[in-house]
Amino acid sequence: MATSRKQLPPALGSILFVLFIPGTVVGLVPWLLSHWEPGAPWGDLALLRWLGAALFLAGMPTLLEAVGRFVRQGRGTPAPWMPTERLVATGLYRFVRNPMYLGVLSMIVGQGLFFASIPVLCYAPVVACCFVLFVHLYEEPTLGRRYGEQYLIYCLNVPRWLPRWTPWNGNGAAKHNDFQ
Repeated sequence: MATSRKQLPPALGSILFVLFIPGTVVGLVPWLLSHWEPGAPWGDLALLRWLGAALFLAGMPTLLEAVGRFVRQGRGTPAPWMPTERLVATGLYRFVRNPMYLGVLSMIVGQGLFFASIPVLCYAPVVACCFVLFVHLYEEPTLGRRYGEQYLIYCLNVPRWLPRWTPWNGNGAAKHNDFQ
């Protein structure tokens, strides 16, 4: 499917955003911490390498699918300086409000396990804390102002960090109160 002219700037902005922001967080910093050199497996837990690879490989499409949705449906980017025109509440966003952040964290933890890197594994909770602070202090208040009641209803039905078992259909009463 061809990209329309209207989608090209958000697509280009999203590519640049992913290269520089998540690319730094999930690529450059873990490389600086581990040089992507596998350490000795921890005891007989070589299985952790496979788990790490699976987490990394699960995180990448999660991140890319979420970014693609911002371009196609939201008509914008995940970058705060080029926000979406519409609230994105489809795809993975029907299960959890922050799939992009979860994808990035999955990729970081995956690298830590795969490379048996304690520094990378210690880096993951630091990134998680930064994400939580950013979401609470900037992202949610900004989205609340931009999308009003539509965002509040979304927040009342879709949890912030732990995915729902079933996708939210955009209707119905509040099932999760994770907005407070």
